[in-house]
Amino acid sequence: MKISILIMNAYGMGGTIRATFNLADELSRRHEVEVVSVFRHRDTPFLPLSDRVTLSSLVDLRPETRKWWRFGVASRLKKPSTLMHPEERAYDNFSAESDRVLTRHLTDLRADVLVTTRAGLNIAAARLAPAGVTLIGQEHLHFGAHKPGILEEIRAWYPKLDAVVTLTDADHAAYAQMLEGSPTRVYTIGNGLPDGPRPQSRLDNRVVIAAGRLVRVKGYDRLLDAFAKVAEKRPDWKLRIYGQGTQADKLGRRARRLNLHNNVAFMGPTNDIEGELAKASIHVITSRFEGFGMTIVEAFAAGVPVVSFDCPQGPPEIITSGEDGLLVPDGDIDAFADALLSLMDDPEELRRLAENGRRTALRYRSSEVGDRWDEMFADLRHARTA
Repeated sequence: MKISILIMNAYGMGGTIRATFNLADELSRRHEVEVVSVFRHRDTPFLPLSDRVTLSSLVDLRPETRKWWRFGVASRLKKPSTLMHPEERAYDNFSAESDRVLTRHLTDLRADVLVTTRAGLNIAAARLAPAGVTLIGQEHLHFGAHKPGILEEIRAWYPKLDAVVTLTDADHAAYAQMLEGSPTRVYTIGNGLPDGPRPQSRLDNRVVIAAGRLVRVKGYDRLLDAFAKVAEKRPDWKLRIYGQGTQADKLGRRARRLNLHNNVAFMGPTNDIEGELAKASIHVITSRFEGFGMTIVEAFAAGVPVVSFDCPQGPPEIITSGEDGLLVPDGDIDAFADALLSLMDDPEELRRLAENGRRTALRYRSSEVGDRWDEMFADLRHARTA
């Protein structure tokens, strides 16, 4: 079976890209798999991708390729997209040129299964992909993150998909209710981690780690506020933040204003998050919402306990508070600081949570996730022939 996975930009960094590459790797052990990136801005992907997976792109934005663009291409890149809804969270990345090549790609698609990985691409597939291709829209954002306008398009076009895959049970319930009466099936399949050994934390470094895009939804402003309270009492503990994004300068100024220059380091992006997690003793999630929370599972697998705000949707479905991590009332800065301090002062509790977290991570092994995808493929084939 040939499976084509369509993603906005496979050459960047982030949880969706990492999860997509992990899925493609596992499925490529069983099927022919390609990843198609709408955009390309660098020579090679930032994150590693299995040699078994074919990678291609539709719009090449690398500086060295621009001199070969015809005038028409450059002009279309400046015109806004009409294929994507303006409330698509990544709308500004798309253009009339991406509309043109994406339309051609989808209408000419030769694959048994197409997996799309964000709302705008899910809708485009429902509108344009040829009959006979099994269409699976994967949702990495939680249902409530969609704005009203694009939610109306979701309601209109998702019934044309064969399946919607959510990462959490809460989103499963929301999409199942929305799609009730349509032939579209809804499945919950979390993201998976590659099987095999990985670096383990010894929990002896006084380091707290956060990782993800430096954007508002990740809540690093809330993290800095909480860590300022921690640093007053435990100045020997350090916070390392990995990632890049539009709020980098703003967050840097906030850290300086909070006098955290000796306690907080903005480390930039990394393609070895597992190795960096193993150097830490606590992982933190301060997001305003999370579609899943891939770094939670990665931290568990590295033997690192997680402290997270109880935000929608992923963290409360992955973390069992008091067993493998700690959930803090969403937005309660004082409670978050207190949770960090409690673990810093209790190494036995830190190790107990770490051991339980390793067991939790086993539920997210890529081999088990791949089995669930294969079960879904079989279910959808049966539905088409019934």
